[in-house]
Amino acid sequence: MNNPNSLLHRREVVSELLRDRGDLLVIAGLGASNWDVSAAGDTPNNFPLWGAMGAAAMLGFGLAVAQPKRRVLVITGDGEMLMSVGALATIAVQSPPNLTIAVLDNERFGETGMQLTHTAAGVDLAGMAAAAGFRSAQIVRTMKEVSAIRELAHNGNGPTFSQIKVNPESLYFVLPPADGGILTTRFRQAVLGNDSLYN
Repeated sequence: MNNPNSLLHRREVVSELLRDRGDLLVIAGLGASNWDVSAAGDTPNNFPLWGAMGAAAMLGFGLAVAQPKRRVLVITGDGEMLMSVGALATIAVQSPPNLTIAVLDNERFGETGMQLTHTAAGVDLAGMAAAAGFRSAQIVRTMKEVSAIRELAHNGNGPTFSQIKVNPESLYFVLPPADGGILTTRFRQAVLGNDSLYN
């Protein structure tokens, strides 16, 4: 029987989500999830958010709609997701089948001093996503479930949403490039090809 209070390790979760990722497009929410995605390997198929708190889900949504033949994974934190919880309704209504959202929920605002977020008081983000109409929404506490999310990200019929309970640990930073122009150019190139630079 699973421990209902067990917590996973962020870097292990992200490493599993991005294992054998192929051409999966990844939007990394600002803060810890950004560092975790970078720790798993910086590639042009990553778009790390350095600012714009609350933008990750909608950026992933827009990308999934604009590129229906590509698979899109958003990896973000609970504080960042709480900033844009209304996005869940728009995503569910439009229902892009190629979108997966994974929220690393450590119940903390990691970038401003580890203050408790609303999920620490029981706010159920997965329940909100389910109520909005996501095809799949769940709270995740085991690595086996994380592996199942990885499979959904590559082959599932989305949109899917996972609230992954992780330890509020402090880890060393692994920073992606910080130049917005470079990030935008290389990501656009990865999505659209080399010719996109001249169109």
